[in-house]
Amino acid sequence: MFARGRSQAEVARELDVSRQSASRWHAGWQAEGARALQSRGPTGRRPKIPDAALKGIEEALLEGALAHGFATDVWTLDRIAVAIQGLTGVQLSNPSVWRLLRGRLGWSVQRPARQAKERDEEAIQHWVAHEWPRIKKGRARNRPGLSSSTNRASR
Repeated sequence: MFARGRSQAEVARELDVSRQSASRWHAGWQAEGARALQSRGPTGRRPKIPDAALKGIEEALLEGALAHGFATDVWTLDRIAVAIQGLTGVQLSNPSVWRLLRGRLGWSVQRPARQAKERDEEAIQHWVAHEWPRIKKGRARNRPGLSSSTNRASR
């Protein structure tokens, strides 16, 4: 943009950055050319878990918690942290596990449907087949309703 004769203010406005940033870029461009404007890569700390290990972690999670020695097949952040530590040797906190799942693997929260241990499927099917249609149909129309001073039909 600077090579095309654009001013620092125009560049700042178009890229929605501060004038100071545009001024710094312009000074770098004048001193070193386009090479000074190249990205220096991502900033911040490198992740503890390398990208190469992500596929193995995801495959392990897809195998299920039972396959990794847990009593139930429900993954929790604590359980995932234990599995990751077993696979990579890296110990992660629950927030770090959450960021890895959401940000790097693209996973979301999945909660199992809650059901009572005493659930009786046969009784439920009977109720749905016999009781629910009767309730849904409503009360019989040939019987008188309740008489009340607040009920419009009984006045």
